[in-house]
Amino acid sequence: MKTIERTCAIAYSLNLLGDKWSLLILRDVILHKKSKFKDFIDSKEKIATNILTNRLKFLVEEGFLELLDPKGFKKNKQYIATNRALSALPIIMELYLFSIDSIEESVLNASQIKIKKQITTNRKGFEKQRKKEYLEFVESLKNN
Repeated sequence: MKTIERTCAIAYSLNLLGDKWSLLILRDVILHKKSKFKDFIDSKEKIATNILTNRLKFLVEEGFLELLDPKGFKKNKQYIATNRALSALPIIMELYLFSIDSIEESVLNASQIKIKKQITTNRKGFEKQRKKEYLEFVESLKNN
């Protein structure tokens, strides 16, 4: 992997998370509790399998995701967010808040409408609750 020069915090952050797919994958992991390759493929943005493979590999290498059972079968691999990924939740939330009012509610599903209400009503509470729920989800995966 190419070493990213660290001369500016914003440029470095954009090198790590500035592409569309990395943030959408982290969104799916943290907010929608997706953990398997097939889960990501089924997202409505329809990421190509080769791009998904590359993004997952990059996010693991950069410490945003880890494999729950790295020696397990490829088909059963589960990706979980690390603390580094959870620290990106405020970025995901800000991007969400930046544009949610420009999206017609008629195109949102029930889960998206619920998120919109929660995040716009109590932003800090939403972040805290989602992190808590995600960590509980990871514990349940580890105990299975």
